[in-house]
Amino acid sequence: MGSFNTSFGEGFILVGFSDWPQLELILFIYISIFYSLTLFGNTTIIALSRLDPRLHTPMYFFLCHLSFLDLCYTTSTVPQLLINLSGLDRTISYGGCVAQLFIYLALGSTECVLLVVMAFDRYAAVCRPLHYTTIMHPLLCQSLAIAAWVGGLVNSLIQTSLMMAMPLCGLHYLNHFFCEMPVLQKLACEDTGGTEAKMFVARVIIIVVPAALILGSYAHIALAVLRIKSMAGRRKAFGTCGSHLLVVCLFYGSAMYTYLQPTGSYSESEGKFVALFYTVIIPMLNPLIYTLRNKDMKGALWKVLGRGRDLG
Repeated sequence: MGSFNTSFGEGFILVGFSDWPQLELILFIYISIFYSLTLFGNTTIIALSRLDPRLHTPMYFFLCHLSFLDLCYTTSTVPQLLINLSGLDRTISYGGCVAQLFIYLALGSTECVLLVVMAFDRYAAVCRPLHYTTIMHPLLCQSLAIAAWVGGLVNSLIQTSLMMAMPLCGLHYLNHFFCEMPVLQKLACEDTGGTEAKMFVARVIIIVVPAALILGSYAHIALAVLRIKSMAGRRKAFGTCGSHLLVVCLFYGSAMYTYLQPTGSYSESEGKFVALFYTVIIPMLNPLIYTLRNKDMKGALWKVLGRGRDLG
């Protein structure tokens, strides 16, 4: 029962869904399909945004970053989950666990900030249409994207460092399919109230503050849209912003459930299914939400497919 996080020779056994063996094959099939769709959909958005000059706008610049984030985020956990479900290997080294924790926290935190940036872009487009190109000039867009990535890395570095400083005890079993922060915290063998308080402050800054800023920006957008006299203009504004708001609700809702409740209240069984939602489902839904409700993206897709047919 001694502390073991100082030894990099020892690792963890990821329980995954082995406590529901009847679900493992079904989950393996569905997650394989969803992961393939995630890779295809997000890669398609990145490719179309680069190939079609009409999509060389701030909105699609940030959407490319979101798609790239989703590709990396889901790849940081899903391949290991599929190996776990197949029963081939359920282990992960301590170093691998820390690396996974740092990477997925960095990517998730970056997405928290990036969604705020995308909300600001929509606010400028709807509420300041005459000054939009002046406000969202390329240098500002690049600076905002860099700020999102740096903010995510800094938050991950802080939380991972705090987690590594905790002495861990007990069995080397993690009742999850990847190295999730609340599950690791449950292994702490000392009173970690001070450390958890610091982590909670960091999570509020990276989750609650961005969510509040996004809701504020969409309140202004809603008021601006209601002042638009043209019904076609209203529909276009609601369609563009509605897709982003749906992504925001799905992402922040699951993040708040996982990271803002006390460690003692966290249910590992429920947490695994919620984690499936934000590691598998949301990255797959993002391309569908942004393309099926977006005429520009659908037009670019048909243009590329038509060009390919002509070449053939």
